[in-house]
Amino acid sequence: MLVSVDHVQLAAPPGSEDLLRGYYTAVLGMTEIPKPPVLAARGGCWFAAGPVQLHLGVEADFRPAAKAHPGLRVRGIEAYAARLESHGAKVVWDDNLPGHRRFYSQDPVGNRLEFLEPSP
Repeated sequence: MLVSVDHVQLAAPPGSEDLLRGYYTAVLGMTEIPKPPVLAARGGCWFAAGPVQLHLGVEADFRPAAKAHPGLRVRGIEAYAARLESHGAKVVWDDNLPGHRRFYSQDPVGNRLEFLEPSP
């Protein structure tokens, strides 16, 4: 039986690891976690914040997905959006999910990310 999502993997172009490290750690506030050596040889990087893990894997013919995305629950969504904007990330608010505040943004390689918080 399924009990939880272990991680979400996103694709990234070859050589983008340093750019992604800067974004996922400094902008999103995640911590880089080590990849097992056999997987590290493939490139990419992994990040965590509490129980949330995002893995960025290198894809030679990378094209960011136009629709697919992880939905990341946050606390203090207004402040989190301001944090992203202060680092130059575009924030697009969407009020189409009843009972939630949410916005979309993109990482530096174009991966779509959704950030949401239940409304009080």
